[in-house]
Amino acid sequence: MGNLIPPDRLYVHSEASNPARWRYVQNTLDAARSIAATEAHVTFCGHIHQPALYSMSSAAKMTSFVPTSGVPVQLLGGRRWLAVLGSVGQPRDRDPAASFAMFDTSSSEITYCRVPYDVEAAAKRIRENGLPLWLADRLLVGR
Repeated sequence: MGNLIPPDRLYVHSEASNPARWRYVQNTLDAARSIAATEAHVTFCGHIHQPALYSMSSAAKMTSFVPTSGVPVQLLGGRRWLAVLGSVGQPRDRDPAASFAMFDTSSSEITYCRVPYDVEAAAKRIRENGLPLWLADRLLVGR
């Protein structure tokens, strides 16, 4: 059986330059390091729990932005991309709604999505199970 992931995409938890170090992608410098470590057209990562999209031109010029929920973004050829997906359960961008992205392999479009969920119920379960209170509290404010 062949490789199921096309070579133009890479999936990592933290970032691509040294995944075992669990570094956070917090700015364009971090994103550039990750993008430069691979030949993939698009690298998908998490770990930071804050959705963001970075790109690098063929001249190594970086761009970055925070995507708008529900608005597709064309991941153009000629650039390489790093998509930081956010978090379904513990976003840390002051929005408690679940964050994820959908990638259309046919059109090479990525759409970030936010979906509200019962944050109060999740926080209550954390408290009831004796976990640290700060884990429950941060769900309520998305931090």
